[in-house]
Amino acid sequence: MIFVERINDSYKRTADVHTLQVNVGKKCNITCTHCHVNAGPGRTENMTKETVDMVLAALRKFGFKVLDITGGEPSMNPHFKYLIENARDLVNTIIVRTNLVILNEEGYEDFIDFYVKNKVQLIASLPCYTMENTDAMRGEGTFSGSIEVLKKLNEAGYGREKGLELNLVYNPGGAFLPGSQQRLENDYKKMLGENYELEFNHLFTITNLPIGRFAQDLKRSDKLDQYIHLLEDNYNDEAAKNIMCRSQISVGYDGLLYDCDFNQMMDMKAKGSKTINELLETETLDREIDFGNHCYGCTAGAGSSCGGALV
Repeated sequence: MIFVERINDSYKRTADVHTLQVNVGKKCNITCTHCHVNAGPGRTENMTKETVDMVLAALRKFGFKVLDITGGEPSMNPHFKYLIENARDLVNTIIVRTNLVILNEEGYEDFIDFYVKNKVQLIASLPCYTMENTDAMRGEGTFSGSIEVLKKLNEAGYGREKGLELNLVYNPGGAFLPGSQQRLENDYKKMLGENYELEFNHLFTITNLPIGRFAQDLKRSDKLDQYIHLLEDNYNDEAAKNIMCRSQISVGYDGLLYDCDFNQMMDMKAKGSKTINELLETETLDREIDFGNHCYGCTAGAGSSCGGALV
């Protein structure tokens, strides 16, 4: 069944829009098999300072509570620090979604101190607590590099001190749904604590959507249709009620507006204002949400969002 025909009509409009998610570019220092953005070292797309200033203007005008910065690896945008420094007093929470290993590279030595100073909440990709599975998804050496960075973050207070929240992200390593978020969080804390003396706040389980590089990988293994049917068969109306597009709006690196980062990668622009500049000329964030069949990924099983499970 087409997703938009299945979801309850009352979920098809935004509710309380409190989060502005900003994709500042597609450049990344690594290439992950599950990346829906197709990010990588060869990408050049980056948000300009002019568009960053429009994002800041939107934060002032609409009183967003949360600024959620993503990419690619967002810290590779040259205006990344400028955005955070100028948004710090405009929102309650600034989230940065990081691949961790960027913080081992030359030129990023001061970023942890920068995050501490600005009380940035970090959401870090660590798709598994084993080297074998993580390196298979993100590239050789990424697990050991991630562990090294997590130790530095713990030493700086992340995952240990109030106001320095460190959350990890689990992604399935294939064409299956995530297991119980709480059970996986317990497993992560046990394994990372016992083996590396690491601490973090929460684990978010995020379902891989059949778009981008993950969809390409499924096609190559002739599993795309099977995976789409799995998502459809596990549709959960309770999860659908809490989908993240009801409480956020997403800005692309070029200033175009979307209901979420996934729609952005499908080039499904938001209904109503099409750009951040147009949004600044309106008085409301309320809108009808645009759905596609990939949205089954957010509503299957326990549901999935940028903040993890929904039920």
